[in-house]
Amino acid sequence: MTAFNSTKRHLGQGLFAYPLGVNCGAIGVFEDPQQTEASDGHLLDGLRRAVELGANLLDTADCYGTGHAERMLGRLLREHPDQELLTSSKVGRIRGSAPHAYAGRHIHHQFQQTLENLYTEELDLYTLDSWDFGPQDRYLGSAIEQMCTLRDVGAVKAIGMRGPYVPYGATPAERDACAARFLHLFRIIRPNIIWTRFNALTPVITLEGEDLFSFTARHGVGVILAAPLAHGLLTGRVPRNTMPTPGSIVGPTGMTSLTPEKVARITAGLQTLNLHFGKEPGTLTRLALLFCLQRADHCAAVVGLTNEAQLEESFGCLSGPALTTTELAVIDRAYAKIRADIEQQPRHRLAQPVRT
Repeated sequence: MTAFNSTKRHLGQGLFAYPLGVNCGAIGVFEDPQQTEASDGHLLDGLRRAVELGANLLDTADCYGTGHAERMLGRLLREHPDQELLTSSKVGRIRGSAPHAYAGRHIHHQFQQTLENLYTEELDLYTLDSWDFGPQDRYLGSAIEQMCTLRDVGAVKAIGMRGPYVPYGATPAERDACAARFLHLFRIIRPNIIWTRFNALTPVITLEGEDLFSFTARHGVGVILAAPLAHGLLTGRVPRNTMPTPGSIVGPTGMTSLTPEKVARITAGLQTLNLHFGKEPGTLTRLALLFCLQRADHCAAVVGLTNEAQLEESFGCLSGPALTTTELAVIDRAYAKIRADIEQQPRHRLAQPVRT
């Protein structure tokens, strides 16, 4: 069997990342607002372990823990001043005292704070984290100008924007509207890299007759895939009491909660994969990650920073063989069946959905 190619991939603008990186979105989400030295030490140990396992793409945002994730990552970067680590952060969720998160020079102000938090002088990737540019996109032009200026002066190597995403059970009209909005912004912003939530459960969105990977390859744009394990749903080991309740938010990206019935449908669908590929620990994790990573050579995925055991399992998946064409076909059919099953019933919407 052919070994999975775990060498660095070119995402664009001279940025080369190993296939799997780490996302710091969980930092500050489930912890007590009064961060303790013990919890910070645990999170820092997780970051260190991720780097030891091969992660060089470190993904964060100013809204993750209201800057706490950036500051934790900054502590790690100070420990590795000579190591080639790629820093990725985002802007567009925190408004502060400005009239809008993209108003005036707010991006510049947030960028300066991000550099201070990360204890660095430049960012490899800076991403526009929201498609909300105010009424009639009044702040879009200013946002693009500020981002391009940062890139032109060398403070940022690559500009990113959010990719298209709709929640489970989105209607065809909702998918078309999402695709249209994305294409409109993509043509104006002209990003170097797309950052998007993507996994085997996310509804398929077509862009100019192509999937996301063919579309971005044609335009020479890299892709970073977040939540490749669907917040643990695709690993087959998520207790139901960890699922979000109505009104809850998992991470700054938000997440549509799934009813127990839909979780059961996912579990049943994953059993089909277990029957075909076996039930050894980490099998479902491996299938979910390679399902994403083998779709294109210009993409990388970032896994959540939950615990060291999860990191060990995720990165360990890359040391084995790649999935064959036949295996990928089996997986595609199984995941497509799961998506169809969970989209049969109307989804349960959060009380306050997060705008993309």
